[in-house]
Amino acid sequence: MKKEEQKRPDWDEYFMDIAHVVSRRGNCSRRKVAAVIVRDRRIISTGYNGTPRGIPNCFEGGCPRCSSDAPSGSDLGDCICAHAEENAIVQAAYHGISVRDGSLYCTLSPCLLCTKMIINAGIKEVIYEEEYRFSPQSRELFATAGVICRQFKRK
Repeated sequence: MKKEEQKRPDWDEYFMDIAHVVSRRGNCSRRKVAAVIVRDRRIISTGYNGTPRGIPNCFEGGCPRCSSDAPSGSDLGDCICAHAEENAIVQAAYHGISVRDGSLYCTLSPCLLCTKMIINAGIKEVIYEEEYRFSPQSRELFATAGVICRQFKRK
């Protein structure tokens, strides 16, 4: 084997790659986002963005905003899709799994609402790949709450 073939991903790359696979399950017709919650280097929950359980998928017309021609970033209050971070936290709760002291890997930086959920869930670290409207308010909340937040950079 060549050295390139033997390269083993570090933990950040490994979990972020898994997040990208999870994002393929997303049913939002506008953007596919995923989150993976890890504790002790074990995946304890995953989530992707899309409509709530039992609601037609976004691409099936389940979300009126996503099936409209609303410009990116507008009419977000009309969107019924749940965010990936939200779904990862809720899925863990649904199955009785604590996310306390975990790390959350997400393909996009968290919004303000997800920031508050992450803090209240007791997650201690957030690793995101792409920045998407990551507000100074979210950064400040993470810092004040002692949540480590860092951007993952591919090598």
